[in-house]
Amino acid sequence: MGLEDEIEAIEDEIANTPYNKSTEAHIGRLKSKLAEKKEKLEKQQSGSGGGGGYSVEKHGDATVALVGFPSVGKSSLLNSLTNAESETGSYEFTTLDVNPGMLNHRGANIQLLDVPGLIEGAAAGKGGGQQVLAVVRNADLIIFMLSVFEIEQYDRLREELYDINIRVDQEPPQVTVRPKIKDGIKITSSTDQDLDEKTIKDVLREHGYVNADLNLQENVSIDRLVDGLMENREYIPSITCVNKVDLIDPDYKETVDEQLRQRDLDPEAVTFISAEEEKGLDVLKDRIWKRLGLIRVYMDKPGRGIDWEEPLVVEQGTTVGEAVEKLGGEMEERFRFARVTGPSAAHDQQQVGKDHVLEDEDVLKLILRR
Repeated sequence: MGLEDEIEAIEDEIANTPYNKSTEAHIGRLKSKLAEKKEKLEKQQSGSGGGGGYSVEKHGDATVALVGFPSVGKSSLLNSLTNAESETGSYEFTTLDVNPGMLNHRGANIQLLDVPGLIEGAAAGKGGGQQVLAVVRNADLIIFMLSVFEIEQYDRLREELYDINIRVDQEPPQVTVRPKIKDGIKITSSTDQDLDEKTIKDVLREHGYVNADLNLQENVSIDRLVDGLMENREYIPSITCVNKVDLIDPDYKETVDEQLRQRDLDPEAVTFISAEEEKGLDVLKDRIWKRLGLIRVYMDKPGRGIDWEEPLVVEQGTTVGEAVEKLGGEMEERFRFARVTGPSAAHDQQQVGKDHVLEDEDVLKLILRR
């Protein structure tokens, strides 16, 4: 029996096993075994070239992947937002390769990737899906692009990404495991656990831990516990946009809103667009910026004043030291202190050190050693 068959057999057993307290430990072992075998298969496929795959070099301040089923309008959106020229058409599978484009917004260069339309079974390799999804794994943000007539596509897209170990809109589990030489498995937890100790220990043993200290900082499910023990998970934020709104009657909007709510999507947080008519794109750009968590820092350059045209774009929470590191050159070695004016400063030209946390639209002046 090959790995694919073993994986399918385990998935079938999980699906056919009722979940209750008496089966919890068994299901935990099965899910652990499934995760290990999927990781093994992934390594085999990448080692053998993975079927070709798509290679896109990352550029700019952040990378965003447009994820959607064929003919949902990703190519049209890419062309409307960027300088790319992605072929568009009214038939399926127009995009057969990954097409990058660069969105310039608020001084940031944001790389958008129009990946080939996903189909059901992509995570299992159908339609070259694994190669497509491998590109998505490297993105900083995912845009779920749905047709206004097929909101249910969201469910399948989430499933395909989950199956390729992409955890959308989740934080990594607060699970820490430290192997040791003896004394078995010891569990400490900062909160009550719904899983019993036997189930947790069975999951760890399935992952090869015989002697280990496990610390849990959240109430974990079996899936979260398994994720916390694996190293091949990617945790990526997302936003959702609904395309082709120009083709529906206003009365149909309430039906669409209800379909979104059924999927725990707030219609107010979903961006409704028409890529073809270029409607709703300004709102989408702003939401991309906000979800990426980017900020602008304007550099006060010696002898040239403040550069308002090309800000330094960094992530929220960036310190002065991290900004200096991104600027590179000899600045790290020559750094003495900095002066900051703006939202993060107590007053104009506040003198700060490397630990000072910057905020959006700060003005930063570096004082360097000669």
